[in-house]
Amino acid sequence: MEIIQKVTVKQILTDNSKKKLLDRFNERKSFLQQELEQLSFQLKRLEKTKKTHSVLLEQQFEKERATRIEKIKILDFQIEQLHTLSIGSELVEKEIEGLVPVQVGDAWENVQQEKSIIVKDGIIVEIR
Repeated sequence: MEIIQKVTVKQILTDNSKKKLLDRFNERKSFLQQELEQLSFQLKRLEKTKKTHSVLLEQQFEKERATRIEKIKILDFQIEQLHTLSIGSELVEKEIEGLVPVQVGDAWENVQQEKSIIVKDGIIVEIR
């Protein structure tokens, strides 16, 4: 019999993976900044075209802006943390579900132990 269990995928930080992560973070940050500029542009355009000023509309735009600003702050924090990590550190990348074989007589504690897959530069180097 097989059961489904969560498996943690961890990445070993190398110079190459650190650069890729920084590029990904900076790309997301740039995209969010573009969205902020687009939101400002749309709000100004709506203010010019509509004679009546809608407080509800402005609140919605402000909510969208605040959401993106918060995401940018989180990305800045992640970039800062990435700079402090040393090469060889393990980063939790994601969790996936995997099938674990179970047989009569297996120790339940061993089956319940957290499983991990360790990846280095895109190659699995260890399964724990």
